[in-house]
Amino acid sequence: MTEYRASFDADVTFLNGGGLQVQGFRLDVPGPEASTDELAGLFVAHLGLLMVDRVELTGVEVFAEAHKGSRGGPSGAAARHPARLVDLSHVVEEGMTTYPGLPGPEFGEHLTRAASRGVYAEGTEFSIGRISMVGNTGTYVDAPFHRYEGGVDLAGLPLASLADLPVVVVRLEGAAERGVTARALAAYDVAGKAVLLHTGWDRHWRTAEYGNPAPFLTEDGAKHLVAAGARLVGIDSVNIDSTDGGERPAHTILLGAGVPVLEHLTNLSALPVHGARLHAVPAPVRGFGTFPVRAYALVP
Repeated sequence: MTEYRASFDADVTFLNGGGLQVQGFRLDVPGPEASTDELAGLFVAHLGLLMVDRVELTGVEVFAEAHKGSRGGPSGAAARHPARLVDLSHVVEEGMTTYPGLPGPEFGEHLTRAASRGVYAEGTEFSIGRISMVGNTGTYVDAPFHRYEGGVDLAGLPLASLADLPVVVVRLEGAAERGVTARALAAYDVAGKAVLLHTGWDRHWRTAEYGNPAPFLTEDGAKHLVAAGARLVGIDSVNIDSTDGGERPAHTILLGAGVPVLEHLTNLSALPVHGARLHAVPAPVRGFGTFPVRAYALVP
């Protein structure tokens, strides 16, 4: 993102007498259209001036340059108001059903707290748990290996395809058609972005309705996203593809192009259409194509 600074001369007078003059002063500004009044306010805040009567600016020039961290300026304001974290993942619980027909996770203990007391010093105890589950559990990411024998596995997925991705949320809740087509996606700039399809289907999570015919990405929709340069595609539905038959064109097209697929998202309504950044990184498991993630977004 382009950042801007301003250069100006200033003549300041104070309510209790006296004055201050500066030449060629430089200051971080929020954008190229910063007004003189806005610059004067930022100047006073940066210097911490009290009892200011009048500020006159001359020779104002605004130019593109990285912020230096002016006190009270746009960079300082961002630091005081950090990004809001939004969780986009379903909780994994013992026995839960993610995809109808697949087994739920089984929990157990490798080392109980009681047994650990005989291993460690007095007063020290640990629990080491075990979990048996299919990779398609909870909110998970698909690597190309999920669809293609020679495709990149989870360990081979570059972090750049899973972390700190700019997000575009496609609002589809209440749509008359289940299939998300290229036409429905045409208005969005998806190049280099994580495209998250917000269908609202996550409202059926952990109910029988969740496995019913659900919203999905069509073949031409998947082709459009690949051609337009999407980096990752996610959905808050039971599958990125239609489950009516055995074909899976969205998986085939996206994973064939090296675009990870993120399924069973939730809480997409809490994200803005633009501006959030997605993180959805699985464990780097060799020879595996699907694994749960803790997907979340940073909203400025």
